[in-house]
Amino acid sequence: MNKEKLYNTKDRKILKEELLGEPFKRITCSFYRYIKIEDAHLLRDVLYKEWSLLGIFGRVYISPEGINAQVSCPEMQWDSFLNSINSYEYFNSISIKRAVRDGESFYKLVIKVKKEIVAYKVDAKDYDMSTVGEHLSAKEFNEKLKERNAVAVDMRNYYESEVGRFEEAVTPDVDTSRELLPEVKKILNGRKSDPILLYCTGGIRCEKASSYLIKNGFKNVSQLNGGIIQYAHDIKEQGLESKFRGKNFVFDDRMSERITDDVIGKCHQCNNSADNHKDCGNDACHILFIQCGKCNLVYNGCCSVECKDFASLPINEQRILRKDPQKVVSKSRYSSRIKPKLRELQK
Repeated sequence: MNKEKLYNTKDRKILKEELLGEPFKRITCSFYRYIKIEDAHLLRDVLYKEWSLLGIFGRVYISPEGINAQVSCPEMQWDSFLNSINSYEYFNSISIKRAVRDGESFYKLVIKVKKEIVAYKVDAKDYDMSTVGEHLSAKEFNEKLKERNAVAVDMRNYYESEVGRFEEAVTPDVDTSRELLPEVKKILNGRKSDPILLYCTGGIRCEKASSYLIKNGFKNVSQLNGGIIQYAHDIKEQGLESKFRGKNFVFDDRMSERITDDVIGKCHQCNNSADNHKDCGNDACHILFIQCGKCNLVYNGCCSVECKDFASLPINEQRILRKDPQKVVSKSRYSSRIKPKLRELQK
């Protein structure tokens, strides 16, 4: 008897073609909850079966500490999807944030079981999820920013804050979540009594981060409820001034959601204003970087002359060269696999 395959088996190219050919619209949304889950692997399989039937695409992490989901739902299945979520005691009445901008965000469903739903890699004794920072609405967050000695802290990676952030926010220079908490603690040294205002994309990173800071002696920690996504909806609906400038980086095929018209990023090749992230056109690289329209033409969508030259070779020749690590434009060329620093690309 063949075991049921509870994962995608189709080629990526076919999946993307099918997505583009869909005759209906999709709704992109996200949700999370810190809650003790008894059997994460069983729940993973059940959700995969159920949500596959509804045509749900996206990336979902389940762990013994909860769920973290970013998904795309066919518009006509939206009510059924909400009913599915609320049918589980774990997720009943969970807060679901609609994306600022819908689009072709995901092309398949991936549900993984993880140790943590946010990979901070901190010891369990260093936080207590029963005690987290106060949740602030968009209006309250704006008001709190005016308080004496208040400091806004961006709880995202540096490549996210490069294209959008709150005015005068502290933006830690880290590549990954596991580096973030120790770095933030270091930056805030000597400010344990000051108003600390945390924000991130949708709120999930701030939940554990605020708990971590409180556990480490910070006395006045708050967090933006629903993150940048909810903030964008609220300022529009309530006619509030946006203290956030630029784009909200997102981890799907859309790459970002524009919140304001401000362009605060810099092209990593010419240093002119730009805020469009690109995936390097060289299949042996695929590093993430910011590129302006002019440099996109000059470098043919690649991050460097070397990558441009490599990508221009016949496919068969590229495949042969990629077998020899010494002849490939290596991913290890930069200190960050995710995205190089501007100074590294300008060497």
